[in-house]
Amino acid sequence: MSDCCGPSCCGGGAPYVDDYDYPAQPYVDGEVFTFAGAVPRLRTELSRADRSGALRVRLNVGRNDYRVRPGLYAVGEPDDASPVLVTGNYKLSVDAVRSQLGGYNAWLLVADSRGVNVWCAAGKGVFSTEEIVRSVQVARLDQVVSHQKLVLPQLGATGVAAHEVRERTGFSVVWGPVRADDLPTFLDAGMKATAEMRRVRFDTRDRAKLVGVELSVLWRPRTLAWVAAGVAALLALTFVSAPLAAAGAIAAIAAALAVVAGAGLMPLLMPWLPGRTFSLKGAEIGAVLVGAFVIALAGGIPGAGGWGLIIAGAALASFVAMNFTGSSTFTSPSGVEWEMRRAIPLQIAGAVVGVALMVIGLVA
Repeated sequence: MSDCCGPSCCGGGAPYVDDYDYPAQPYVDGEVFTFAGAVPRLRTELSRADRSGALRVRLNVGRNDYRVRPGLYAVGEPDDASPVLVTGNYKLSVDAVRSQLGGYNAWLLVADSRGVNVWCAAGKGVFSTEEIVRSVQVARLDQVVSHQKLVLPQLGATGVAAHEVRERTGFSVVWGPVRADDLPTFLDAGMKATAEMRRVRFDTRDRAKLVGVELSVLWRPRTLAWVAAGVAALLALTFVSAPLAAAGAIAAIAAALAVVAGAGLMPLLMPWLPGRTFSLKGAEIGAVLVGAFVIALAGGIPGAGGWGLIIAGAALASFVAMNFTGSSTFTSPSGVEWEMRRAIPLQIAGAVVGVALMVIGLVA
């Protein structure tokens, strides 16, 4: 999986111990008292801090530290007959659920998904049968509600065996809708999901939310260090060869455009780009964007150096675009491996040919 889904996690080794230092909870507003003790109540309106935090993690800044303390929470004024919804403790997931529950009385059981969203956590074995059972037992849910139903997100189904949850806790699992914004309709219909609620969509809005994470390669410390080194090298080159320094600057701009094409434009334009593989789509949009830059710079048909930039730019955009396979609902691990085995040799060849043509353009 791509790291778009939250922090990396979930390897083997020693038993997991939650030693995370959870921050204050400004999204909690009072408590609801039950036979199992006091339960914190969640606000259903997102604050400015919630929205700015969401923007920050969408840009891949501090995404590993965006968690909610696991446990049972109340929404509104729930009683023993109120529904119990379950989600992971990635704060974006909790925010998505609670923001849809204004005017409802419900319990929200937040399982420890290691700060990863439900879909990725289920695939990695963290949002699991074991974790749901543990969460139910730790919350003493049988002392809070008189019914025996848990509403789990459909995207968590790959990690949870409903029959085992029933056998070990007495609570049966009802699979909720794919999207949190369908929760009000789902609850109003007596916890019945329509076919549309079951459908996994990945429209332009969904893809746009992931662009910031994909583009974050541009502001990672390692990238910024390379940029600083490149600027210093270009400044030094100006004292040796002004044309060589200019060529270096042009190549750097072309590389940045290729990254933008592969990480930003390809996800947005994906359905309309020819071909099936992400690597091909990235190469196409990379060639177009870098090609437009080169042609504008050359004022017409480029020479060998210009074609080198276009080919190398397409190869770089193709490689960057391939990273989006981990964020997409269209791919599978076997499909990703199949694409990588075929695309990476071509990307390397394109980079070599592109650099060779750029060198020819410089010495010609």
